[in-house]
This record gives sequence, structure tokens and C-alpha cells, in this order.
Amino acid sequence: MATAHGGPFTQSGPPSPATPQGPAARPGGVPEYPVRAEGVQLLGEAKDSGYLEPPSLVRRADGQALHLTRLLYLVMEAADGTRSIEDIAGDVTPAFGRLVSAENVRALIRTQLLPLGLLRLADGSEPEVKRADPLLGMRLRYTVTDTTRTARITRPFAVLFHPLIAVPVVAAFLAACGWLLLSKGLASATHNAFANPGLLLLVFLVTVLSAGFHEFGHAAAAMRGGATPGRMGAGLYLVWPAFFTDVTDSYRLGRGGRLRTDLGGLYFNAIVAVIIMGIWWLTNDDAWLLVIATQVLQMVRQLLPLLRFDGYHILADATGVPDLFQHIKPTLLALLPWRRNTPETRALKPWARALITVWVLVTVPLLLLSLVLIVLALPRLLATAGAAGAARYAQATGSLAAGDFTGGAANMLAMVAIALPVLAILYMLLRLARQLLQAILKRTKGNTLRRGTALVTIAAILAGLAWAWWPRPETYRPVQPYDRGTLLDAVPTALSGPGSAGLVEGRQGGTVALWPDGAELPTREKPQLALVLVPRPDAGTPPDEASRTTVEDGNQVAPSWVFPFDKPQAPYGDGNQALAVNTTDGSVVYDIAFALVWADDGTPVDTRNEAYAFANCTGCAAVAVGFQVVLVVGQANVVVPENLSAAANYNCVSCLTYALASQLVLTLDGPLSAEGAARLQALWEEIAEFGRNLRNVPLTDIQARLSAYKEMITEIIRTDPSTGTRTPDTTGTQPTSPTTPSQTPDGGEPPAPPAPGDTTPASPVPAVPAPTVPPAPTISGTPAPTSTTTPSPGLPPAG
Repeated sequence: MATAHGGPFTQSGPPSPATPQGPAARPGGVPEYPVRAEGVQLLGEAKDSGYLEPPSLVRRADGQALHLTRLLYLVMEAADGTRSIEDIAGDVTPAFGRLVSAENVRALIRTQLLPLGLLRLADGSEPEVKRADPLLGMRLRYTVTDTTRTARITRPFAVLFHPLIAVPVVAAFLAACGWLLLSKGLASATHNAFANPGLLLLVFLVTVLSAGFHEFGHAAAAMRGGATPGRMGAGLYLVWPAFFTDVTDSYRLGRGGRLRTDLGGLYFNAIVAVIIMGIWWLTNDDAWLLVIATQVLQMVRQLLPLLRFDGYHILADATGVPDLFQHIKPTLLALLPWRRNTPETRALKPWARALITVWVLVTVPLLLLSLVLIVLALPRLLATAGAAGAARYAQATGSLAAGDFTGGAANMLAMVAIALPVLAILYMLLRLARQLLQAILKRTKGNTLRRGTALVTIAAILAGLAWAWWPRPETYRPVQPYDRGTLLDAVPTALSGPGSAGLVEGRQGGTVALWPDGAELPTREKPQLALVLVPRPDAGTPPDEASRTTVEDGNQVAPSWVFPFDKPQAPYGDGNQALAVNTTDGSVVYDIAFALVWADDGTPVDTRNEAYAFANCTGCAAVAVGFQVVLVVGQANVVVPENLSAAANYNCVSCLTYALASQLVLTLDGPLSAEGAARLQALWEEIAEFGRNLRNVPLTDIQARLSAYKEMITEIIRTDPSTGTRTPDTTGTQPTSPTTPSQTPDGGEPPAPPAPGDTTPASPVPAVPAPTVPPAPTISGTPAPTSTTTPSPGLPPAG
């Protein structure tokens, strides 16, 4: 971020008197020989100003920039410590063109210049000034270079603004962006970067350095126009680290020079993108292309004129009005018929007033709307950040435990990136609330009626916040990749009318069907069949009672079977079954069953591996994963294994069901050797641990991980010297994942629900039998199916 000025401008004198920024001078404390305070710089009259009477600019030692009326500026010029007040009045009168008395000068010094901290006090001491502290200003600034060092460091870069260099660079940047965004794409770059944490950290480092190089562009552009850049450093914008450059001296330049200074940072972002394009051409490593994407995102963000980014300063310099935010209140008041001709509204040129009016009418509603949406969506943002942070923390600890320090560092940085926006929002809301409270108490002081009205208003606001943030099933549900994100979605579910939680027979309702990624979507000319199940409760039973879970004597009682099909039969023999049934709104149910089965010589192999996921609720999820490995030792005359999966949503809104059945059948000529058995035992313990932590794995990754484990098991059997020639037979994988109406995904499988809290499905580690004695043809080491229900975690976030 670039701070194109030393700070927010403060007006002084007509048409808008300045608010004192420091202690006012004591009565009778006007010095007879006024002298400017230490570090005060007179910048002169603003060129190409949008005011009818161009202001004159002054900058204090703390970097605060102020624009004064011509009369005040003439007094400041004459206040050099050698002239008395009478002498100053005599010098100012001919320059101003009107009679200015000594009393006029004394009044201006006492009421304007001393409160602003521009003159020394009567006793010769320096004034204590308080810098403006806007809500969206930078804080905790740390200066890295002074004016001299900034000029020395950035002077060599001023040549980059020569047209013979700038035109080819801009053309190359536009060509690179067009090729990357319209032809190449960012998929491979994202995959390469995230697959290699070291590259991801390098991309992050280059992006941070480019943000600092962005400030070099502002300083070099100011020097190109003849201005002197000031300090450079870093600070906090809200809670985000940001860089800054003081280029207040660019106000000596005309409109063209100021706009070049404002655009210099964006131009240097383009230079970085072109250099990175050259590095990619030399290395052919797609991860570098992510840096180009980050430069484009930085440039788009900087061009937003709503906050004090480059776009804000571009608009301010184009109109010749230094501080646009100070004109919000006068512009809004000027819309009132009886306030159209106030001095504040007549101070600007007509065209500048028209542009600022348009900016105010766009900015104020957007800021207010953003504030309301942030307040309403804060619970879901907190839930999403918590879920994503927990997932990253689990990955970071896993990487560090495995000795992958690069991956751990990358995940730690991701956790910081997740936390910063949330902290910024909380900080902004708290600071805004404090400022509003202070302003209300100050304006209503001494007026009982106003104070009472203010207290009632505050109570109403607090009641609204309590309503918006009250814990409900949908309030603290993490944001999902298939959420639409419309304005209505931000409104808490308390506004939802009766019956909106699902489809009701005899009434109209909305539904959304999911189709496989890449499949041809149905059209009016080419429709496709879809199944919609409508609840038909028993006579005299309310629609919601049939699926409600009850509690008797402190124990939770399983709900009755509410689905319009028979319940799957329990597994028999050496069968393996995962059955996840969810009928609780706003919850997630997992059922995971992993089994390793050995079959003796001649035993019929008719094992069944099943996974069923059924849901009848709102804002919920049901996930069932069944994984079975069948090892047949010797000859088997009958081999008819079954692998079944089913997932169904019944009268379900904003819910997700996912069922995955994965089975592997291998034939061994003989028992495993001791080494092979040990390898298989270790691998199965790893598989069982994977099952215990399946909640933290995205749904899109589960099938691939299980397939990889199949290959590992097959490789152990194939390379074991005691088993002879083997014929592996993989019976396949059956994933099923329907999703109910009311949400429209972007395609592909939804990600896996995270583990809310500390509840993790317990899956005991099955033992691998001894290699020399094959076990009986029954389940050996089959973990009992585990089902975990966690209230109100909402649907899963992106994995």
C-alpha cells in the first residue's frame, strides 16, 4: 500500500475552519514575534486545484499536511521570527490586496495557526500537536529511510519512466496477463506451488518484496517530476503489514506529475510481472506464474477508490481535492434543498463538485452495505476461519512431526493469512464502535432528551447485534464452496419463514441438482431425470417429529427410520459396513469401517463391503467410508465379493451426503514371510490411523489415498518371496455423493467436513495375522463401525 501523502489533509480557514490538532494557546499567549515551528515546510499553492480559491499547502514536522487559505499562508510566510505582529500585518496587506490589521493577524494566530501547531508558543517552546487518527489510517509506522536515503536509493529507478522504456514494459505486461489469464491459466501454477512448499514460500517472499518495490515506484515517479520523496517505511493498515512512502512534496507538481506519482507503484508492479515472466521462460516452472497473478491482484486492490489506496489518491489528484473523505459530510448535506448554497458546497469548482458527489454517492452506500454485511456475516466468517485454521494447524503439526519443516512453515503462514482478515474486521468494528460512542456522548452532553434518545438507539443496535449473532444452526456454519454468497444468504436464518427448511408436499419449493464435473448439463430441449423425495409423515404427526432425535433418562435415543426405503441389513459373516445416518440439523455424522480379512484355502470368498450415507435434516452432512482388503491364501473355488455404496438425501436442505466403498481382493499362493507380514502390519497401522483422522481429509482426496494404499498393499504382496505367483483382483471403488437442493456448486465433489471440536471417530488398529498360520475364514482385525455426531458444526469448508 502506498501512502501518497504525509497524512490526511486538514483544512484551515474559510471555507472550512480547521479542527485544532493540539492545545490551543492560552489567552494572551500570542507571541509578539511569531516564528514557525520546527520542521514546518511551506509547499506553496496547490496546482490544478479543484477549489475555486486554490489552497496553499503546509506540512508539519510529523508529516501532517494541511491546506490553508491564502491569508493564513501569507501570515505563515511572514512569521520568520524577525517580524512583529505589526510588521506582519504591514507585509500581508499589499500581498493580500485588502487591509489586514495587527488585531486580525493576532486573531488568526490565536485561533488558527497556534492550535494547528504551526507556530512556536509565546515562551519559545515547540507546540504539542496531535496527529489526525482516521479510522482507516496507517498506524505503528516504522521509518526505514529518511529523505536523503530515499532519494539516493530510488534515483536510479527514475529512468524507468522514460517513454522508450515504459511503453514496451506496459505492452509486455498486458501481453503476459492476457496469455496467463486467457490461455495458460493458473491451475498448473497452483498445483506446482502447493505441491512444493518450498516454492510456495518463495512465491510468498517475492510477493512481499514486490510490495516494497511498489513504493520505489512512487518515490521514483516523484523524482521524475522534480519533487523530493520523503521517508519510506512500514506500518499496519488495520492489522495488515503495509509499506508507505511520503510523497507529499509531489503537490508542488501539476496534475500530470501527481498522477504519475500515484501510478508509479502500479507501474513497478507491472515491471515485476514482466521480470517474473522472463524467469518462467528460463526455468519453465509454472509456480512462478503465481507471482504474476499476485501482482495483478495487488494492482486491482490498489485501484479501489473506496479506501486510501492508490485509486483514492488518483481520484483526489485528478480532481485537485486532496482529502476526499473530508467532503463526505458537506456533500451529503448539500443534497438537502436548504443546504445547497453553503460555503462548503460553493468552495469547489462545478466539475470537481460533480465528480466528488458521484464518488460520495457510490462510496458511502458501499461502505455502509459492507459494514452491515460484515456484521451479519461475522459469525460465519469466524466459523470458517476457525475450521480452516484448525485444518491448517493439523497439517502443520503433521508436517513438523514428519520432519517436513518447509511444509510446516507454509501451513503456519497460511494460518496467519487466515487470522489477519478476521482480526482486521474485529479491530475495525471495535474501533468504529468506540468512535461512535464517544461522538454520541460528546454531542448529547448536557441535553437529557438527546442523551435518552442516544441510549435508546444504542440499546436497539445492541439488540440487533444479539439477534444477528445469536447461536442458531445456520448462524455459525462455515462457508461452503457451493454457497451462493448472495445478499439474502448473509441474512441470518431467523428470517426464514415456516416451511422453508425443506420441501413440503402440496407446496412450491426450490431444489438444486448436482451433476458430475464436466458432464453436459440438462436443458429445456434435453432434460434429464432427477429424483425428488417429498416427506409423507404419519397421520397426526408433524412433519419434523418423525426425524427428531429424543433424549430419555439422559441417553440419546436413535431416531426412527424416516427414509422411503428399507434400512440396510446389518453386516453378516465377514462383511464390512459403514452406515452414516444424520437427522440432526446443523450437524456432521461420520461412519468409518476399515477391515482386513484373511481367507483360508478353499473357503468361499463372498465378503461384502458396504458404505451408506443418508440425511434428513437442514445444514447437515453424512459421510460413510467403507474400506476392505481381502487376502485369499491358496486356492479359492468361489470368489464373489461385493462392493456396494449408496448416498441419499430425503427432505434435506443445505445438506451433503457422501458414501465411498473401496475393496481390494488379492490371491496369495502361500503365507507371507515374516518380513512381509511386518511390512503389512506397519502399513495397516498407517491405514487405520488414516481412518481415525478421516474427518480432516477432504472428500476429494479420500478415494485417491485409499487407491494409493491399495497399490502399496499389492506391492508388498507382489514382492514378498514366500507368496509365489499372485493374481491381484481389485473389485473396485464405489463412491456416491448426491447433494440436496438449495445450493449450486461449481462442479466436482464438495470438500470433506472438518472435525468440529476434538471428536474423532475411533477406529481400532486391526492386527495382521502371523505369516505362517493363516487365520480362519472370518474377519480378522475388523474395526467396529464408528459414528460421531457433533452438534451445529455446519457443512464442511474447502479442504
